[in-house]
Amino acid sequence: MEKKETYINLFKQVNKLKNSEDPKRKYEYILWLGKNLKIPNKKILIPENKVQGCVSEVFVNAIIKEGKLFWEGYSDALITKGLLAFLINGLNELTPKEVININKKFIEDTGLKKSLTPSRANGFLNILLKMQSKANDFL
Repeated sequence: MEKKETYINLFKQVNKLKNSEDPKRKYEYILWLGKNLKIPNKKILIPENKVQGCVSEVFVNAIIKEGKLFWEGYSDALITKGLLAFLINGLNELTPKEVININKKFIEDTGLKKSLTPSRANGFLNILLKMQSKANDFL
């Protein structure tokens, strides 16, 4: 990844998960994030914002203000909503280029693979890829 300051919110979240040895606590943290995700504008629930390859319904969109992306999203499943919130919190207020250049390795660094089913772990990656695709649209 680039400069640490750029990805400070993402690093904080990754470290919180990385420093927890208990898979149940990691899972609980993701659920907590999901419960606290801001309710999005219903206008984002359109096909071009839908994340493909997720078991649950997931939508994500960004607006750009002064060169920074501001994300909002929706999922009908709490655990997926938590994964979405993790990414929204971590990638909010980054430039499109910063979002595109993020190294996907941080997903492994969270240690969530032990807590998630393979389909949820794959969905987590698909949400990130959709966000990177959306960021690319602003370039």
